[in-house]
Amino acid sequence: MTTASVPTEQGRRRFEDKVVFITGAARGQGREAAVRFAAEGANVIGVDLAAQLESIPYPMATPEDLATTVAQVEQVGGAMVSRVADVRDLAALEGAVAEGLERFGRLDMVVANAGVMATSLFTELSEAAWVEIVGTNLTGVWKTVRAAAPAIIEADRGGSVVVTSSIAGLKGMWVSAPYVASKHGVTGLMKTMALELSPNNIRVNSIHPSSVRTPMIENDYFANMMRGDLDNPTFEDTASVLNPMQALDLPWLESSDIANAVLWLCSDEARGITGVSLPVDGGNMLMG
Repeated sequence: MTTASVPTEQGRRRFEDKVVFITGAARGQGREAAVRFAAEGANVIGVDLAAQLESIPYPMATPEDLATTVAQVEQVGGAMVSRVADVRDLAALEGAVAEGLERFGRLDMVVANAGVMATSLFTELSEAAWVEIVGTNLTGVWKTVRAAAPAIIEADRGGSVVVTSSIAGLKGMWVSAPYVASKHGVTGLMKTMALELSPNNIRVNSIHPSSVRTPMIENDYFANMMRGDLDNPTFEDTASVLNPMQALDLPWLESSDIANAVLWLCSDEARGITGVSLPVDGGNMLMG
């Protein structure tokens, strides 16, 4: 488990006294974003399922992981309201937002980050897997922003929403039908939300990572899937397969690379940007 990176520049706090709502906050990209926002002055409302879904073949986050995120946010001087919550449960998300508003008094930004994946030919995919993946990755994004947007609208200060899609939201991929379908759906949903929230000066954008070194891929299941030619492959063994997929000499990105893009999109530096699908992919999309 990696520790989130914290900017070393002194005095650069782009989000002083602001509040961000992050889903999938227990580890990986969600944790990195939470700690980075906190290091730049924000308080955090963070939720995570922190449990295993039946159709997901890799170990998912735990309540202990979420507690670690809280501790890391506090280590950099931030405060965090955390809840175990399923992004498919609108009432649970509304409850988390309400608790955050009660504690912090405002909400400015949303990072709809929670997501899961599993691999199968679509002709062999179980209905349960389709429902869990699409429900988390697409319906969960809608419910996340649906739960948070009213508070940002009512405050009338503007705001920013970043939704996590994928390069799989921009092209087709083998053995990933529900993941690809859900991430394409997120891309379209983002554009509609950007239009509908623009009168309130709330910007909405999506990020589209390629392979990111998080527990979603740094596990035995992924290593065996990518390097079935080896006995007992490690995650590092996947580099020879992943590296040619990207134009840059990078087999994978780090969570800090994704957080850099998320924080920029939420900052005033990106105040003129909305409705944009931003690949953070090492040039993967250039490779066809």
